[in-house]
Amino acid sequence: MKKIVLCGGGTAGHVYPALAVAEKLNGYEIHYFGGDGIEKEILKNFPDIIYHQIPAVKFERKFTPKNLLIPFKLWKAVKETKRELQKVAPDGIFSKGGFVSVPVAMAGKKLNIPIISHESDLSFGLANKIVLKYCSHMCTTFDKTANGNKKCIHTGQPIRRKIFEGQKLRLNFDETKPTILVLGGSLGAKFLNEIIFENLEKLTEKYNIIHICGKKNAQEIVHQNYFLTPYAENIEDYYASADIVISRAGSGVINELLALEKPMLLIPLSKKCSRGDQIENAKLFVEKGYALMLEEENFNFIKLNENLEKLTKNKQNFIKNMKKTAKNNAVEQIFNLITKF
Repeated sequence: MKKIVLCGGGTAGHVYPALAVAEKLNGYEIHYFGGDGIEKEILKNFPDIIYHQIPAVKFERKFTPKNLLIPFKLWKAVKETKRELQKVAPDGIFSKGGFVSVPVAMAGKKLNIPIISHESDLSFGLANKIVLKYCSHMCTTFDKTANGNKKCIHTGQPIRRKIFEGQKLRLNFDETKPTILVLGGSLGAKFLNEIIFENLEKLTEKYNIIHICGKKNAQEIVHQNYFLTPYAENIEDYYASADIVISRAGSGVINELLALEKPMLLIPLSKKCSRGDQIENAKLFVEKGYALMLEEENFNFIKLNENLEKLTKNKQNFIKNMKKTAKNNAVEQIFNLITKF
């Protein structure tokens, strides 16, 4: 039986595409190398995948004395990861990015293990810029990302089968109103939650609201045509229940929504707390006619309401633009590369 190591973490967006690839690996012994973050929690639901916790070395984008310790921490992480890889002796590695993937790629290269990686965003994250030096191929979600680099292959975003198998939630909603799904990312978005909470009366006059608020922002609110939950394991059912989605602009989520032809209002993470990758993703989706965009700094209820009205009024135009997009076969393409290990 061939063995494959999957790695990546930090956010759910690094984990679920790797699991989409894992669905295709029938007959493989699958191991997952990750840190002590969300990837560890998610993998608890996949007992057939063997989890290995390794050190994750986070690189701070701003200057801080902590960065002076990075070379030592990384050397130690690579050493521990190399030892763990030697125990597994995999035929290959599929890396999905995030800082936990860096020691895996570096250790894998030292052991001459073939490595394939995937970049979800329009521009390379810092971790994948490093991983690119060690992998044989870097698959990309967006064609622009692959341009000009011989190692890069445009595959699209790997999406799990279950995303297409959602069933509408049984909620006591007004069927004459469109249903809005509000997503704030796996941790929630406090400013977005607060505006939804403060304006429930006005919002539910026009819409049904399904609100995934994040575990840290959970409240007990009962309101007509409103459903609140801190987290959704069965996200496919929430997608199936929505006419329009308000979301962050992480590549994983927005490409799932694109595949399902769900018009979006995107509120990307600001440059204050990110490298600006979600802003790039959102601008591209606006350019393609899949979504509207509101930047976090300019977000308020008036603009939220205006954009929801535009999306509702022009919903079919957004869906028409999405239908023009060729459906990707990313999982199949990545699987074909893995079979060459």
